[in-house]
Amino acid sequence: MSTNVIANRYDFVYLFDCQDGNPNGDPDFDNTPRFDPETFQGLVSDVSLKRKIRDYTYYAKSLAGVVEPGYEIFMMSGHTLESRQRLPYDNLPLQPKTKDRSQIEKARQWMCENFFDIRAFGAVMSTTDFNCGQVRGPVQLTFARSIDRIFSTEHAITRQAFTTEKEAASKGGNTQMGRKHTMAYGLYRAYGFVNPHFARATGFHEDDLDLLFRALANMFDVDRSAARGLMSTRGLYVFKHSSALGEAPAQQLFDRIAVSSRAESPRSFSDYTITVNDSSLPHGVELLQPLAATADV
Repeated sequence: MSTNVIANRYDFVYLFDCQDGNPNGDPDFDNTPRFDPETFQGLVSDVSLKRKIRDYTYYAKSLAGVVEPGYEIFMMSGHTLESRQRLPYDNLPLQPKTKDRSQIEKARQWMCENFFDIRAFGAVMSTTDFNCGQVRGPVQLTFARSIDRIFSTEHAITRQAFTTEKEAASKGGNTQMGRKHTMAYGLYRAYGFVNPHFARATGFHEDDLDLLFRALANMFDVDRSAARGLMSTRGLYVFKHSSALGEAPAQQLFDRIAVSSRAESPRSFSDYTITVNDSSLPHGVELLQPLAATADV
């Protein structure tokens, strides 16, 4: 695993879309697609995006269930956080319930070395008997917001089986009703930040950064489901600064990626125009495009 910790600041714009699906259901609203109640623009949480990055990393770095050293995932289905935090205590070994800050620091370093998502996103690991401290991650993502308002539709569905024998006996027939929610189309825009100052503490390195961008470009292809419809990455625009502090405010750079719709009710990516202004960039800023949207003009 690389030891070349990143030394540059990065800011990026991330575009993705969803057609005939539900990119991020809201459990407080019957799992309808998340939306802003004032503007009716669709929302996808940063947690949802990070989940997909984690899953892609696991698939990319595991062979027959054996994960490459340094690329375990801390937030993983089927594992409690306590079971993960116990690992450095068993491997170093350390004494549970320790109050010794140096021992806790050893546990924190071990977790950073072995878990990709801790190196990238950070974690609170001080809530069990196996205290591994707290980590502020160098990679941060915002909520994604759709360019235009979305329209959610509720669909009645049926299945040819009841859940329990009791239901089958009491309701009769051979079908059970259900519901699902979809939206016709939405193009979403999110923002990301990579802070090298925090990378020094976690050990987030150049190979990790490459993997992060690979995940953003490809993660929907390993997350297919009927509920999420057709989801695709449509653009990843990365502004690399020549220093750790950066040469320009992020928002000034983000404004250089303009998205405009050509239809009153967009129903596909072709209904949008993506304009990239890469002229006269601030000194020390470089625009990288690991994956550029095909509708660029």
